[in-house]
Amino acid sequence: MRKPYPLKFTPILKERLWGGTKLGDVLGKSISSDTTGESWELSAVDGDVSVISNGDLSGTSLQELIHQYPEELLGKDVFRRFGKDFPILIKFIDAKRDLSIQLHPNDALAKERHNSFGKTEMWYVMDADKGANLIVGFNRDVDKAEYVQSLEENTLLELLNYEPVQEGDTFFINTGKIHAIGAGVLLAEIQQTSDITYRVFDFNRKGKDGKLRELHTDQALDAIDYARKDDFRVAYPTTTNRINPMVACPYFNTTYLELTKDLEQDFSTRDSFTIYMCVGGSVWIENEGGKAQIQKGETVLLPASSQRVLLRTTGAKLLEVTL
Repeated sequence: MRKPYPLKFTPILKERLWGGTKLGDVLGKSISSDTTGESWELSAVDGDVSVISNGDLSGTSLQELIHQYPEELLGKDVFRRFGKDFPILIKFIDAKRDLSIQLHPNDALAKERHNSFGKTEMWYVMDADKGANLIVGFNRDVDKAEYVQSLEENTLLELLNYEPVQEGDTFFINTGKIHAIGAGVLLAEIQQTSDITYRVFDFNRKGKDGKLRELHTDQALDAIDYARKDDFRVAYPTTTNRINPMVACPYFNTTYLELTKDLEQDFSTRDSFTIYMCVGGSVWIENEGGKAQIQKGETVLLPASSQRVLLRTTGAKLLEVTL
């Protein structure tokens, strides 16, 4: 692989029933409607593979690059674990209206039913209207019978846990945990590469075709964790100009950087690609092969073969994601 440079990608914009305009108004995306719900920043999902937008490799898809240079791009250990499948999906999400109540199956169930990975994810809140909240888990222990009864009686919302949110709040959503993004929330999402979602309640809304959207009631029954948990809100340090650990799990590791000056990092022993999501300000990212600037709402991928990285800024907030 030629000297690796910081790779930017063309956002893949998704229209959603619940979407709004914050991806354009707040993050500067070139949206074309007032119901744009998602910007897929870095994706290898079939049918939605990201394409490089900068430098000599412009126009090359992420999957094409992985096939040519798997170890150089992913890292030897990542390639050993996942082959040529890029294991992480990066998004920005704007919920003008409440998303459906949903959950994701674990790896074993997803493999058995869909030949897919499960979907462990995390959220970083970038903007929230006054009174906005997230739904995360149940507000008490329930069992399958009580859950089914709540669906039949249209009382599921009474069993759910509501979390008020503001900028900077971070949540870890493991598989099996029932959840939903509430109206008025703009967030960054980091997740396993999977688009497997079990929708269990959708406020009786109809899609563009005038029909109620599909629910996955039966599939969800054996995938749900019915216990009340308090393991989702992430407490993390925010020391400036330092690496601040946020989330560490088998599927991704995320740290928080709030920079007021340049920061140089030694990646010579890191056997993984590195992703930077800019959630505030702007930064120039430089390595041996070149440099790229990202600002709030943009993402960059550094190949695993990067040795030294310089973050050049006078003010930026970043999420750093690796494996």
